[in-house]
Formats: sequence, structure tokens, C-alpha cells
Amino acid sequence: MSEFNEPNPTLSENDTEESLNTAKETAECFDIEKVAELFASSLLEEDDVLLDAYLAAYEEIMRFFQLMGSIFGFVSSDVRSKIDILYELRKTDTEEQKNFETFKAMLVYERDANLLTKKGYVSGSRTLLRLHRGLEFFYEFLKRLQDLPNDEKTANVCRTAYDDTLGKHHAFLIRKGARLAMYAMPSRGDLLTRVCQDVQSAISKLPEMLANTRRAYDRTEQLYTLHDLHNLP
Repeated sequence: MSEFNEPNPTLSENDTEESLNTAKETAECFDIEKVAELFASSLLEEDDVLLDAYLAAYEEIMRFFQLMGSIFGFVSSDVRSKIDILYELRKTDTEEQKNFETFKAMLVYERDANLLTKKGYVSGSRTLLRLHRGLEFFYEFLKRLQDLPNDEKTANVCRTAYDDTLGKHHAFLIRKGARLAMYAMPSRGDLLTRVCQDVQSAISKLPEMLANTRRAYDRTEQLYTLHDLHNLP
């Protein structure tokens, strides 16, 4: 399985405009409040995360990637496949379902059952790790986006967020293609208008969404560190 797919590096600003408009016609708007609520509800006790709520939040993030059109092609298709893999694990027989209810349960179960390196087995722990890395990119991009003036292009903050997160896990050619595609990113104002139904409401709710996203991210990071699973192949 690839980390994320290679983007189309030949997009012009006109291509981007058309891509974003087409994407918005075929998808609902991105709901920042929903992401905040779902990530908050995913937190279990002091050190665990509920898989179902996390995936529901990621479905909304997936909507954001889709609304951005071809620019984020390097992430959206693989995010979809990884979400679906985890859904399938949640559909296992009743006896095994409990092993995939939370992140901690899944990591411990797959490790203790020697499934992490089992040939032919699609590991939930490995799949979640890829989503975890994608979530860091999403978080860093929106965190940096919130401080931009509306008329400023988002290409630079998108590139730096990518370089600091997902780019560290990508091969050279994928990094090069992703960074080239980002040159066609719109201004902050245009981006928010295209992905959010009510821009002012979205801006006011962004800090809470970022805080809850970070909490879910940090818990996941701690679990992978605790079980020494950051380097799953």
C-alpha cells in the first residue's frame, strides 16, 4: 500500500478554479463544528481513542480534501481506501469486534497475535498510522491557514505544512509532485468560501476544531510511542 498517491503537478490556476467548483457541486460543504464534536467524542478515558468516532471525523476531513479537488489528489484517494480498511475490520465477527473498538485494543491485539508482520494480513495498526500522519498534515495546514489575511495565497503555508508532516514520509518524486501542485492553491478567502457554507461561523469554530483534533492526534501519537509502532512498514 502506498503512503499517498502522487498528485497531478501540471495544474494551472484556471484548472484549480474549475476543479474546486466541480468538487463543490458534487459534495456537501466541510463542517468544522462536526469535526470538533466527533474528535471530542472519540476521546476515551485518559489515554484511548474510539475508532468509530475517529473515522466519522475523518469522513468530514475527507470531504475537505474532496472539495479541494485535484490539488489534494495526492492524499484523498488513499485516505478513502484506508478508512474503508478500518471499517472492514470493525465488521469482523462479534467475538473479534471488541479488538477493534479502540486504538489501544487494536494495537495490543495485533501485536500480541503477531499480526503486524503476518503475510497477507492487512494491519489496522499500520493503516491507522497512515491516517495519523495525514491528520497531522490537515491540522498543521489549517492551523497556519487561520493566521493568513483573506487575500493571501495559501500555497506557502500548505507547502510548509506538508514538508513538516507528510513530506517526511514520502519518496522524492511524490514530494516534488505534491509541492508543484500546491502552487495553484487559492487565497485563504477563496478557499474558505469554496469549502465552507458559512465562512464567518467556520472561522469562529476553527480554534475548537483544531484543539480537539490535536487532542486526538496527541493520544494516537502517545499510543504508537508506547507500543513502539511508529516504524511499521
